[in-house]
Amino acid sequence: MVLSKTSLDTLIDLVEIRLGYAEVYDHEDAREHSALEQCRNELEAMRDVGETKKASTFSAANGRQNPPTRAARH
Repeated sequence: MVLSKTSLDTLIDLVEIRLGYAEVYDHEDAREHSALEQCRNELEAMRDVGETKKASTFSAANGRQNPPTRAARH
């Protein structure tokens, strides 16, 4: 499934808002908080990959080649 940058940004914002309001009282809340953080990380990674591909395509179209980038580890 492919999502636009706008959709990814919106989803990241929604997850961050939910994380901001979340209060952890028990193990289940902690598990939900952890799942939301993982979701945010995955959405950000998807957005970053999309931006990297767009930059590579732009450079290739202009006859330039970008050096390969390493994926960020969290």
